[in-house]
Amino acid sequence: MRAAVLREYGEELAIRDLPEPEPGPDDAVVRVDACGVCRSDWHAWKGHGEWADDLVPRGQVLGHEPAGEVVAVGDAVDRFTPGDRVVVPFSLGDGTCPHCRRGHGNVCADGNALGFEPDAPGAFAERVAVPRADYNLVERPAWLPARDAAALGCRYMTAYHALLERAGISGGDRVAVHGCGGVGLSAVQIAAAVGARVVAVDVDDDALSRAADLGASETVLAGGGETTDPEETASVPERIRSLTDGGVDVSVDALGIAETCRNSVRSVRPRGTHVQVGLTTEAERGEVSLPTDWMTRWEVSFLGARGMPPTNYDDLFALVEATGIDPGSLVTRELSLSEVSDRLAAMDDYDVRGVEVVTEF
Repeated sequence: MRAAVLREYGEELAIRDLPEPEPGPDDAVVRVDACGVCRSDWHAWKGHGEWADDLVPRGQVLGHEPAGEVVAVGDAVDRFTPGDRVVVPFSLGDGTCPHCRRGHGNVCADGNALGFEPDAPGAFAERVAVPRADYNLVERPAWLPARDAAALGCRYMTAYHALLERAGISGGDRVAVHGCGGVGLSAVQIAAAVGARVVAVDVDDDALSRAADLGASETVLAGGGETTDPEETASVPERIRSLTDGGVDVSVDALGIAETCRNSVRSVRPRGTHVQVGLTTEAERGEVSLPTDWMTRWEVSFLGARGMPPTNYDDLFALVEATGIDPGSLVTRELSLSEVSDRLAAMDDYDVRGVEVVTEF
């Protein structure tokens, strides 16, 4: 099978012919019909994560947002058979630990991250193996095509988990989203769908225009250049507090650089909540200084959010179906496997809009 392999950090991925995976007793093999290209893939490709013992090794098949069809299962798999349409979450739990049993498989200590670890080769490939399939595989509804399901992968389901399951937003809440890439735009669409009032922040006018189309009621252009307008020279948190009468209920850093993290924390109202979704870069190396005295004074909560447990996908599907929101509308480009390296390189300069998906392998 054809697969895209990390040879050297920051260098073109190697397109190689690899043996097709065979399922173990508890595993399934999925034909990949679509797989998103995510900023987490960029972090892996750049060689980030050593500071968190999370460096992706050379030789890894990348890709962690697949959707497709089951082609083989192990003898012990009960829930799936060849021909089933599925989504593969990137957070692969062991299904038996206390976290998995309580519905938090995304933080399973003995789990794997699809596409980031040698024990879980990724889905920039024609086939992908899924360990402990009965726990980790998710049946894909008939109304959800593979391309759109790939758009639901890491970014969309992470945004859902961050906003609804971690922060618990509801109708009427004020929400700020810092960074309008794939996960940020997903957060905008989801928050607006449940009736929140969304302020979107980005350095790019086109990204903000997409955010407005997806439901943001206000947009803030960060780092907008020289201006004499006092409103434009105010800091991002000041502008958000002005727009929201004192700050938002929930603010999301969907990028992961120090500036967006601190801006997000400073954007919340007293007793508000910041949610960290974006991973840091080489500049931060996993550490961002925060106004902890201010956070203590105003009882600001700081939450982390990573992926989503596979057991919660039905709730996400129900929201999409009930509200009529369209995750596929985030897809701006379909790619071939050989184009992935160029699109990862484009992320160096944030030159990617929305969600891009590999559909040709």
